[in-house]
Amino acid sequence: SSGINAEWPLRPGEQVEEMRKACRIFFFNKGVGPDGLLRENWVESNRTFAEAERERERRGEKSLIALLSDSYYDVLDDNDNGTVSIEELKTMMKAFDVPQEAAYTFFEKADTDGSGALEREELVVLFKKFWMSEYDSAWDGIYAYKY
Repeated sequence: SSGINAEWPLRPGEQVEEMRKACRIFFFNKGVGPDGLLRENWVESNRTFAEAERERERRGEKSLIALLSDSYYDVLDDNDNGTVSIEELKTMMKAFDVPQEAAYTFFEKADTDGSGALEREELVVLFKKFWMSEYDSAWDGIYAYKY
């Protein structure tokens, strides 16, 4: 499953700790330190991170975006059925204090095969779009910017 810890499935508290660990790894590699990242360094940091991600892909290594996405997925898949439902996604939105309406927009865009459930790879693709693509206002609703 996820690349942080090979001993899956984890208990819920362990999944949350693995997600926290993935967040620390991810943001450290984006240049965010204990004191944060200065606004004037954000663009260069993202550019450097994106190039490192492309290099990982060329070498056949797991991307840090996939690491982060997988850790979120493992927490979201509350019933361990291998998919994430809209209800599970709404729980995450509530946990992040994001209006639950954002879950519907996010889900609609992420569920690219129209199955009515999110598979792991669909979430990775959406995270890659968010972290690696140029800004596109059509996607604002996915990340709750319009709510």
